[in-house]
Amino acid sequence: METCVFLSHELAEPMAGTASTARGWLLVEHPGPWAAKALTGSRGLDDGVGAELDERAGRAGFRAALIRRPDEASRRPDEAGPGSERSDRAADGLRTAFLAWTEPGGTWLRRLRVRTAADLLTLDLAALAGPAEPSVGESAAEPLLLICTNGKRDRCCAVAGRPLAAALAVSFPEATWEVSHLGGHRFAPTAAVLPQGYQYGRLDPTSARAVLAAARRGEMSPDRCRGRATYSRAGQAAELAVRADCGERRADALSVYDERAEDEGGWTVRVDHIDGRTWTVAVDAHKEAPARPESCGKDEGLPTSMRARLLTHRQ
Repeated sequence: METCVFLSHELAEPMAGTASTARGWLLVEHPGPWAAKALTGSRGLDDGVGAELDERAGRAGFRAALIRRPDEASRRPDEAGPGSERSDRAADGLRTAFLAWTEPGGTWLRRLRVRTAADLLTLDLAALAGPAEPSVGESAAEPLLLICTNGKRDRCCAVAGRPLAAALAVSFPEATWEVSHLGGHRFAPTAAVLPQGYQYGRLDPTSARAVLAAARRGEMSPDRCRGRATYSRAGQAAELAVRADCGERRADALSVYDERAEDEGGWTVRVDHIDGRTWTVAVDAHKEAPARPESCGKDEGLPTSMRARLLTHRQ
């Protein structure tokens, strides 16, 4: 049976401008099992807590997701069978949570330790949102690499993502986490880097190591990049087009400052460099044929890609 990943790869579907959109992230450690809709349906989360966190996070500009360590794969109760229930907490009775913000010039990552996910409901997420780094928890100096592995959401994420997460954890055990959902299953293995917010697809161990190494230098990796989740899909495509034009890799050197929908369709996007240069980019939405499922188990459709072209460049 042809999977969504196979079809996307065979048809050379463009990845630029396909990242999910979120300026902030709320991540909660929960080894599992994960449901397809992880925050609202996963066993082991207190009734209603996941849904409440998801709703509050969304209102404040954060994307909420569950995370777990790759070495938990062999002992997750959803795969080990009946009678294999285990605690979703670390040995000290605490679990890890992260808050991140991704705007250029205002990226930050905070680590928290809580006894239950319900403890996070005490946070005023609206007050914590934004480029000003809050004092909650402690600053996390090293970036995170989140690899989507939720097979209940799409089997391609589990089949492709879990081996990648296991391989990366050997070299980067503290930075590597599995995540419950990123979107773009057909580009699996997919990953997000925080606090930058760049997302990637069709990764292998070599390219994933390069992505994380670049993030540690304060850079992004243009290879296999889907876009910076900070921006809309049009903004993501425009920023990547400018990076291809000028060769800039520093993560925070470019910012999308203006995005205008045109009457005839498409968008005009302004991208600024910290050195004063400015680009104007036209972005058009394009339906990719032939029809194919955008995720395994879904009906066939025409996925939308973002096609960017540079209009002007002012020094």
